[in-house]
Amino acid sequence: MAKCDVCGQQENMPYECRHCGGTHCGEHRLPENHDCSGLHDWNDPKGVFNSGFDDSVNSSAEASTTEKIASKLPFNTGSSGVLGYVRGNPTYTVLLLMWLTFVAQIMTEFVLVATSTSAIIYDSIFVLTPQNPEYVWTWFTSIFAHGGIMHLVFNSIVIFFFGPLLSRYISDRSFWLLFLGSGAVAGLAQVFVQLAEGGVGGVVGASGAALAILGVMTVLNPNLKVYFMFFIPMPLWVLTGGFAVISLLLVGGGMGGAGDIAHAAHLIGLVIGLAYGEYLKRTKNIRTPNQLQLGGGGPGGPGGPGGPGRGRGPF
Repeated sequence: MAKCDVCGQQENMPYECRHCGGTHCGEHRLPENHDCSGLHDWNDPKGVFNSGFDDSVNSSAEASTTEKIASKLPFNTGSSGVLGYVRGNPTYTVLLLMWLTFVAQIMTEFVLVATSTSAIIYDSIFVLTPQNPEYVWTWFTSIFAHGGIMHLVFNSIVIFFFGPLLSRYISDRSFWLLFLGSGAVAGLAQVFVQLAEGGVGGVVGASGAALAILGVMTVLNPNLKVYFMFFIPMPLWVLTGGFAVISLLLVGGGMGGAGDIAHAAHLIGLVIGLAYGEYLKRTKNIRTPNQLQLGGGGPGGPGGPGGPGRGRGPF
């Protein structure tokens, strides 16, 4: 039995909206009958209802050139191909960039070692350092770079499970602004904390941005059931609260970089996410599901391949 999110009626076979993830009875199953938060995606997204007839003459040469280039690539560039997983889906684009950056880090290290070149070059590309915070590009490259495979895997898991859920409720532009903005501010905060503590280590990783996403979802749905370490059930607010308490204690105790972990970045990213989540809660009518789910969405659709649908998440 499940309860309709609108009228509270108990249903043996409820309808789950693939746009907002809500549970509804037969009367309220249609998006327009439950004020679906996903309806904004139906408002002619990217001009899909525009036939383009008037523009076809002027753009035919450009389209032809684009098609020729795409046809020469060694993989399927259509919606059913590998790019279908990232087209119109900021979460999977972020994950792809993170893993490609990690490969670039390995290749750069190999070249530097092989040529006996100074590691300063590596830091100037990938690492936000207390010595050179004026290297503005590192505010963003450091978000996608990581200090090791486990660091990358952990951040990828958080973003993989919570990113598609959040992208249902905000635009792609807002998602990117949140991810890059929170990541950069969290990294800079960590650098200034390390300067105050006399530390010299640099900052890499998407932890601040990942915790910003976690913070938003905590405000929107604090009782979302998650599975910490894949088997310990708890509401999302408990998980988020645990991160907050640990980071706050360490930063307050002058150990913002203890264990080579950017605790200050974690805390700042989480605060940004909580603030943005509160803004969304006050300005948008958002309904969220009561458990983290996977599946149910094709390329370019809500959540994309592997996005929110059937199943449960590990946190």
